[in-house]
Amino acid sequence: MGIEDFGGGQTPQADVLVVTTNDVPGCHVTQVIGEVFGLTVRSRHLGSQIGAGLKSMIGGELKGLTKTLVETRNQAMERLVDQARARGANAVLMMRFDVSEAAEVGTEVCAYGTAAVISKA
Repeated sequence: MGIEDFGGGQTPQADVLVVTTNDVPGCHVTQVIGEVFGLTVRSRHLGSQIGAGLKSMIGGELKGLTKTLVETRNQAMERLVDQARARGANAVLMMRFDVSEAAEVGTEVCAYGTAAVISKA
């Protein structure tokens, strides 16, 4: 697996800019739309669980689980962007991820932030 399998984020031509900051340099917020989020819950498959159990005995990164978490975060972020776009936003400010256990059968990942309309200053 290459490094591209373990990353995420946006493409440079994204129509909804997602940032973890309060503002965007060179832009001003013309409208705050409100909170948006993207949520997904993923279960772990048996092969991944067995591999993780064996790997935990000898130590090291659990690459299968890492890749699954990256895919899950990317899906949550895509849903966040879809919701922001549907509400008329061209930006999401203060984006964060929240990850938790979901009923002991999977992992819940929520991407959330503030949908806004921004324009060049």
